[in-house]
Amino acid sequence: MEADVPGAVLKRERTRDAVLELIESRSPGDAIPSERALCSLLGVSRPTVRAAVDELVAAGLLVREHGRGMFVAPAKITQELVAGDRSLTVPRAAGAWSSRLLEFTTLQAGARVGRKLRMSPAAEIVYVARLRLVDGAPMAIEHLHIRAELVPGLSAQELESGDLYEHLRTRHDVHVREAVQAIEPTVVTRAEAKLLDVPELSPALLFERLTSDTTGRPVEYVHSLYRGDRYRIVSRLALGPAAEAAPDREGHHPGIPPGDFAHGDTITSSTRGDIQTGG
Repeated sequence: MEADVPGAVLKRERTRDAVLELIESRSPGDAIPSERALCSLLGVSRPTVRAAVDELVAAGLLVREHGRGMFVAPAKITQELVAGDRSLTVPRAAGAWSSRLLEFTTLQAGARVGRKLRMSPAAEIVYVARLRLVDGAPMAIEHLHIRAELVPGLSAQELESGDLYEHLRTRHDVHVREAVQAIEPTVVTRAEAKLLDVPELSPALLFERLTSDTTGRPVEYVHSLYRGDRYRIVSRLALGPAAEAAPDREGHHPGIPPGDFAHGDTITSSTRGDIQTGG
C-alpha cells in the first residue's frame, strides 16, 4: 500500500499543504480546482490528491457538492480556552511515550509553512514525521517542521527518544517560550488508520501548534493526529471573581453555558492529555 512506499508520508503532507494554501488564499464559498486539475497542478497521483481532500473535508475546511465541485467551507468559530493574560499549565500526558520515525529530511519550507514560520518559502526546514506510541501502542502521528538553521546536525536519535524541547535547549541552544495550539475533531484516512491500527474514518483529534522561542521567533510548526478512541483532553478550571475585569469581556468558555461568566470572572486552567485504557 501507499503508506509503505518511501516518501509517501512526505508526499501526502506536501499535497495537503498545497491544497491548504489554495484554501487559505480564498474566501468561504469560493471554489477550488477539481481533483483532476489538482493532480495536474501538483504533479501527484489521484489517490494522493483524494486522500488530502478527504482529510480536509473531514476537518471541515472543504465542502464537496455533488455535481458542482469543491468549495472553501464557512469559517469556524474560534474559542480560546484561556485568554493570553490568564495562567495555563500543561502537565504531561499519562503513559510511557516513545517515537518511531517515519520520515526525516531537509527540504524547502514552501509557501504555507514558510508563512507560519516567518521565513522564505525557499529557506530550508527539517521535516519529521513520527509515530508516537504509549506503552508500545500507536497513539498519534506527528508532522514537525523546524527551521533548519536552528538545528544543525539534528539527528534521528534525538527525535526518537526524550523530550524534543529538552534537546533543542541543551544541544542546539534553542529556548522555547510560547506555543499557540488549536484542537479540532476529524477522522483518519486509510493510510493514517493503518499506522494507528484503527479502522478507516475512525474519530481523531487534530492538533496544530506553532512554537516560538524567547525572542518571539517561530521555531516549529507541528500538526498531529491523535486517536479519538484512546486520547482525550481534560481541563481543570479554577473560577473566581475579578473586580478589575472590564464589564464587556463577555464570551463563551468550552463546556460552560454562555452567560454563566459574562462579567469577566477570572478563569485559570490546567490542561492534560488523558490516555484511555482498553475496555
